Amino acid sequence: MAAIKIRDEIRFLLNGETVALNDVTPDETLLDYLRLRRSLRGSKEGCAEGDCGACTVLVGRLSGGKLVYESVNACIRFMGSLDGCHVVTVEHLRGGAGKLHPVQQAMVDFHGSQCGFCTPGFVMSLYALWMKSPEPSDVAIEKALQGNLCRCTGYEAIVRAARAISSYGKAAKDPLAAERSKVTAKLQELRDGARVEIGVGSVRLAIPANVDDLAAILQAEPKATIVAGSTDVGLWVTKHMRDISPAVFIGNLDGLQDISEQDGAISIGAGATYTDAFALLSKRIPALGPLIDRIGGEQVRNMGTIGGNIANGSPIGDMPPPLIALGATLTLRKGKKRRTMPLEKFFIAYGKQDRQPGEFVEAVHVPLPAKGTKFAVYKITKRRDEDITAALGAFHLTLAKDGTVEKIRIAYGGMAATPKRAAAVEKALTGKPWTVETVEAALGAYATDFTPLTDMRASAEYRALAARNLLLRFFAETQAGKAPIQVSRAVAA
Repeated sequence: MAAIKIRDEIRFLLNGETVALNDVTPDETLLDYLRLRRSLRGSKEGCAEGDCGACTVLVGRLSGGKLVYESVNACIRFMGSLDGCHVVTVEHLRGGAGKLHPVQQAMVDFHGSQCGFCTPGFVMSLYALWMKSPEPSDVAIEKALQGNLCRCTGYEAIVRAARAISSYGKAAKDPLAAERSKVTAKLQELRDGARVEIGVGSVRLAIPANVDDLAAILQAEPKATIVAGSTDVGLWVTKHMRDISPAVFIGNLDGLQDISEQDGAISIGAGATYTDAFALLSKRIPALGPLIDRIGGEQVRNMGTIGGNIANGSPIGDMPPPLIALGATLTLRKGKKRRTMPLEKFFIAYGKQDRQPGEFVEAVHVPLPAKGTKFAVYKITKRRDEDITAALGAFHLTLAKDGTVEKIRIAYGGMAATPKRAAAVEKALTGKPWTVETVEAALGAYATDFTPLTDMRASAEYRALAARNLLLRFFAETQAGKAPIQVSRAVAA
């Protein structure tokens, strides 16, 4: 294999300018760079944790040879992740003949701003939506704005503005659309196949040239921090002041972003984002669609990766419980060697996973539910959208022809130190008639499986009760044969 070229700078486009930087630190955020080094202060710091959206910018990246623009949180997006990308800030928006951009003009005319602090973030989120869907539905508008918080307007004025944007201009004639081929060519030029190494001593970052190069870097630096979407690692820096050096940024690696379906399973590369995986997962496993829609806001889903959610090992990570219930497996790689294990075996204890030094998660493989089986997942939070899980239950049921439980897999998040199966409850149900009497008799087994904790999100008593009630809900829904039992403002249940 030919030797990897090494470059000592990151290169990206900022609005209409090509930027090359060789003085980037592993923990420098895009927001700090924009405000402190470039005096582009339209993007604001409201929360520094990816919740409020005041820092929202667009990042364009090449995906499958096509240029895709997505809204992201600049406050937790590290500079090391931007190599070969196009960053677009609110200052770059412009209309024809010196006028405001259509998104901005709609916000003005429909009184979508009061104090104005959050307004640039809303504008950029609506800009991303408008380019994808010039005539969006109210559901699409609300989804696009999940990650933007406003304390003044009550949102209705902003939603009215979103509906009206196309009356002020055509998305197809927007500068980002008109310049798409030109920007695509520039980004392709920047992708030179080189590894990036910046810094010396204790402050270093690396951007691998490809997946094989990643494996080589981690063998040499087994204690390096792997940064994919940074939706969690970003908070290690902004909230916990942790040192993440040396850091290895993997968001640019095409070989970790593959998503495919083969032999009854969906394989998802560890670098694939929630947004990347949504279309296939929601189509083939419909229960996962509503769950993914409630993971963070649009900006977080555009950055966060399913592989990162697994590798981080959080007991309240949203994806591991349903994937465990489905019987997912994990491929890990160290150097040229790979091993595959059941996902549930990956989680050993709080903060401890079965991952050797220098080893990384390469892909997760999700079996499709067999025809006739029943699968559901329920997330419990204090607020419906953009909130961290208090408890999450996932259920996968196979009934025998006589109506007894042939097989059931139940997994929870938020109930133990790791994502965990309810083994005692499963045993109490297996082989029994799938009836309310059987389910109620099995509820006592939860005390064997889980001893939940009390924290700021929920009390131990609430979690224990909610976990039992989710099984009852799952049973009720398997009997109804209709839409899930839920209340939705957008769609009647």
